[in-house]
Amino acid sequence: MGLSYEDIEAGTTAEIGSHTFGHDEIVEFAQRFDPQPFHVDDEAAKTSPYGRLIASGWHTCSVMMGLFVRSTLAGSTSMGSPGVDEIRWLRPVAVGDTITMKVSVLDKRVLASRPDRGIVSMQWEGINQNGETAIIVRSKGIFGLRHPGAAGTAA
Repeated sequence: MGLSYEDIEAGTTAEIGSHTFGHDEIVEFAQRFDPQPFHVDDEAAKTSPYGRLIASGWHTCSVMMGLFVRSTLAGSTSMGSPGVDEIRWLRPVAVGDTITMKVSVLDKRVLASRPDRGIVSMQWEGINQNGETAIIVRSKGIFGLRHPGAAGTAA
């Protein structure tokens, strides 16, 4: 068994990977899911407040999730998420930008109603190649306990 609730420590931060956003990828994602002109049309993007083609914020979130699944969740006791508390798109992600994703564990607790699982509060940060924060997401994840009811699992 991979990562379980007991393996997760509040106060820790881990880098989960990086992704470079390519032109065709940005346009393809946006044409399907967020077809605003500054995501799909180079000429229209030049006259936008951004002055260039940028990735959809939802694209950035999707990349973040993919990196997390591949680096951490695959083979874990993850049971999904009850939701996202906050998303902040702080800087546009442009063609050629490389975003490095980090996840910090803010806190965790075993669920009183379901003592075989715990909820973990996390903050995600996407940092561009210039060291600038492009995105911050606060969310929660549910993870199964390896040993439900064992001493010391409630946190």
